[in-house]
Amino acid sequence: MPATMARGWQDRLAGMLRAALPQICALCAAPAGTALVCAACDRALQRLPPGCPQCALPSTHGGLCGQCLSAPPAFDRSQSAFVYAFPLDRLVQAFKYHGTLAWAGWFAQAMLAQRARPPAADVLIPVPLARDRQRERGFNQALEIARPLARRTGIPLLAGAVIRVRETPPQASLPWAERATNIHGAFACAADLTGLRALVVDDVMTTGASLDEFARTLKRAGAASVENWVVARTPTPGGG
Repeated sequence: MPATMARGWQDRLAGMLRAALPQICALCAAPAGTALVCAACDRALQRLPPGCPQCALPSTHGGLCGQCLSAPPAFDRSQSAFVYAFPLDRLVQAFKYHGTLAWAGWFAQAMLAQRARPPAADVLIPVPLARDRQRERGFNQALEIARPLARRTGIPLLAGAVIRVRETPPQASLPWAERATNIHGAFACAADLTGLRALVVDDVMTTGASLDEFARTLKRAGAASVENWVVARTPTPGGG
């Protein structure tokens, strides 16, 4: 059985088990019915309000922020379901660093709930991990979120379209000002994306440096537009 089909059955089985067995909220341990998070904790998670349509940071006037106007990134749009803050950060870290893969479908559903209709895209592309980090974790968190998104939207998933060709220190370990330099030239695209609208999936957007470099790679391969979909957006230092 192909790996993608096997994983699809695993996701369906996990959903059937959640429906059959009472769930305990992952955040407060209260009864949660068939959900992973109880209603009270779900309401406590900070949803990202509408902001800059290009980078998803808060914008008081609803248009492009000053940063995107002065130094436009290569991507065209960005959308995030949550603010990367407590307690959502605990869920992302449990998923990313402890292999709690049940969160992939929940994150995907939260991302879809941000829109009234499915996204207009031709291909769905997860951001790849460095080989060493993927070996260490055993999975790529962006790909795991992309799988249920692809199933629920019908957008074709290009899982191996882009690879990392240069190993880099983790972005989270570097000062914000060094992240763009660190990630430069890290990706290569083997697919012909001429004229296609690409929907890029990742877990957290911080400075946007990785996604900017990723979008440049996709556009060099011919992508007509690049939209980022992330689970959570980190506010700028100082909350700005």
